Amino acid sequence: MAHTSYIGRFAPSPSGPLHFGSLVTAVGSFLQARHSYGRWLVRIEDIDPPREVPGASDMILKQLTDFGLYWDDEVIYQSQHLSRYQSQIDAWLATGDAYYCQCTRKQIQSRDGGIYDGHCRHLALEKAPGRAIRLHCTKPATGFTDQLRGWQPLKSELAHEDLVIFRRDGLYAYNLAVVLDDIDAKVSEVVRGSDLLEPTARQCNLYRMLNHDEPDYLHLPLACDSSGHKLSKQNHAPALSQEHILKQLQDALAFLGHEVPNSWAQLPPQKLLANMAQVWDKRNIPTHLDI
Repeated sequence: MAHTSYIGRFAPSPSGPLHFGSLVTAVGSFLQARHSYGRWLVRIEDIDPPREVPGASDMILKQLTDFGLYWDDEVIYQSQHLSRYQSQIDAWLATGDAYYCQCTRKQIQSRDGGIYDGHCRHLALEKAPGRAIRLHCTKPATGFTDQLRGWQPLKSELAHEDLVIFRRDGLYAYNLAVVLDDIDAKVSEVVRGSDLLEPTARQCNLYRMLNHDEPDYLHLPLACDSSGHKLSKQNHAPALSQEHILKQLQDALAFLGHEVPNSWAQLPPQKLLANMAQVWDKRNIPTHLDI
């Protein structure tokens, strides 16, 4: 069957190897794309050097192929798109939609209760070390529709908050980079963990400011440890084992509500995933925020 216009993606940060929670997201996004006869892209989100681990990008790509998760097109690296992010920031600065902000997180917390009130919006501050750049969000989104959970409203005060698009430490903001990269790659649906539900609503503001339709969103339940903590690199979640690939893959599928038939249990990972793509049904995915 010919490919559709569906484009999905998996976008890990190179802060360490993939763990079970990462595998759940990768498998979910991969099968959603393959079931839709679409394309699946991989993007390495390497624009936060202090958090990056040397060699992690190559390790992640090897893990994906070991588990039968083969991507379409060349791997995208955010670090190669810095001029793209800067160009958009410069355009907003030129129109007055963006401005320099000197407020610290502590000041915002003490003055505004953690929600930025636009304190520097009309101060006409110049570029200087330690100053962030914010975008005046004049087209706030009220929420978005998640493919599993339905309408997700955004609190009014968050909807109207001016977003940081360039950080005080001199790095480009995650939300800006993600939105611009998804637009450039023509991503039609974003499948990721439910910990990103709130950033999604903020990203919808950026799509509106860019006069671009946002993609569809599907947020998967988070995998947690026995103590209820999210599996993450920050929480030192163990890396995927290279010795039990099929078992971990089947566990990830079961986590997403898809049991592997006995007749498929010993298939190579790539073949197993090809078969599972035919029976994949997002309605089987649990709607819990975490498991």
